[in-house]
Amino acid sequence: MNRIKVGLFTSFGILLMIGCNDDPPSGDLLSIPYDPRPQNVIVPAFFNPFPDNPSNPLTYDGVQLGRHLFYDPILSSDSSMACAGCHKPEFAFTDGEAFSIGVTGQLGNRSSMSLLNVAYFSKGLFWDGRSADLESQALEPVENPIELHESWPNVEMKLRRHVKYPEMFRKAFGISGKAEIKKELAAKALAQFQRTLITGGNSRYAKQLEGKTFFDPDEQEGMEMFFNSNPSLPDAQCGHCHAFPTFQSSDYFNNGLDAASKVSDFKDVGRGAISGIPLDSGRFKATSLFNWHLTAPYMHDGRFKTIEEVLDHYTQQVKQSPNLDPNVANLVLNVRQKNKVLAFLKTLIDTSYLKNQDFLSPF
Repeated sequence: MNRIKVGLFTSFGILLMIGCNDDPPSGDLLSIPYDPRPQNVIVPAFFNPFPDNPSNPLTYDGVQLGRHLFYDPILSSDSSMACAGCHKPEFAFTDGEAFSIGVTGQLGNRSSMSLLNVAYFSKGLFWDGRSADLESQALEPVENPIELHESWPNVEMKLRRHVKYPEMFRKAFGISGKAEIKKELAAKALAQFQRTLITGGNSRYAKQLEGKTFFDPDEQEGMEMFFNSNPSLPDAQCGHCHAFPTFQSSDYFNNGLDAASKVSDFKDVGRGAISGIPLDSGRFKATSLFNWHLTAPYMHDGRFKTIEEVLDHYTQQVKQSPNLDPNVANLVLNVRQKNKVLAFLKTLIDTSYLKNQDFLSPF
């Protein structure tokens, strides 16, 4: 079972101060200074401006609170699993599983998505876009019976009784008392932390854009096929869904994974279940290709174990359906050309984030 398990006396989340009063008096935190300072996020020079949320501006203390909550199993029903159980840094904040495993050992029905560059999704989160933003997304896993299987009232009480979290909430949000520790503030902190998870600036692709390196012929031709920019080469059509500059999309696509004679035939209707639009059935979000090598298995259900299988799918195994994306309908690449596309994909690797302590567990 590939998830974070934490012993009783090693978890920051288990160090509770159990008090007699479940509803602490207002003002009990006012002696703690509240002096928020903005948290700057460095993004690659070729990215669009950082998409901050004006209703939840990033502060140093807010991000640090979110980082602690993200890695702390206190959010789960038995205090054994954290958000990081399904979003591990070493797997580009996925979990390396086709179907994520929850706190009770139950399997989910989809693979965990990478959180790298998640700040740049503008049309919903999760594979089907069911949460409008990171703040609403952060609320869901706690009460999902397959994931953390806890209730927010219980989590709020654990956080209020904790030896450190009341002070951290005060510094992050200026609350006056422990009773103000609510799920909405916890979600805001988690969202702040997740917005900082930016990668790509130290990739070979970035260095090529900056003129610090040059692609070899295979990488160059692979990029031209990826973006359909060279009329003398076949189109790989990748850039429509995995678009510059983050190599992801906020839109949803049917990329031919399953055959369907009508849109109601899809076993997992994906975006269609959220939008209520029949033609959205079988459509899913296109995730970022930065650090793709860490996110296997691939697709929303982890059906492909290797990137070679993914390329084979697009060139040999695309299934027909009424709303199949036309860009993947008739791709023709030979083995040599697929290897060139793969050579380009390798330029999107940037694991320097793994040396950034602010991305990693504080415990």
